[in-house]
Amino acid sequence: MIKDDCIFCKLANGVFPTSTVYEDDDFKAILDISPSAKGHTLVIPKNHMADLLEADEETLGKALKVVQKVAKAVKETMGADGVNILQNNGTAAGQSVFHLHFHIIPRYDNDSLNLTWEQLSYADGEADELAAKIGSYVK
Repeated sequence: MIKDDCIFCKLANGVFPTSTVYEDDDFKAILDISPSAKGHTLVIPKNHMADLLEADEETLGKALKVVQKVAKAVKETMGADGVNILQNNGTAAGQSVFHLHFHIIPRYDNDSLNLTWEQLSYADGEADELAAKIGSYVK
């Protein structure tokens, strides 16, 4: 399904021009027009789904294969020391376009990109209790 009002549906399906890195029947990988590093690439499914939580298992399986293939190419082409692969779900997680997509960002030793967060800790027994609670919802 393609949504008429979704910019990523339009990008993935050729309505708007893109700098395309990879394309198959189900996905398109394009250079991000506002990259955090040169070579920053987005992998976008052609069918609309808001995020990973809405996506079907088949799409996610295919997506991960495409992400791996493109990430290897980005790392090699850019001479990067590593890559970040990011995927945000919901406004609180930083999602600003509500169409499933994966960011592949080339990283270099000593680059200025900062993706760190405060590290918390659990009280005695709290981690096991929380793991059991979350685990009871996993289907």
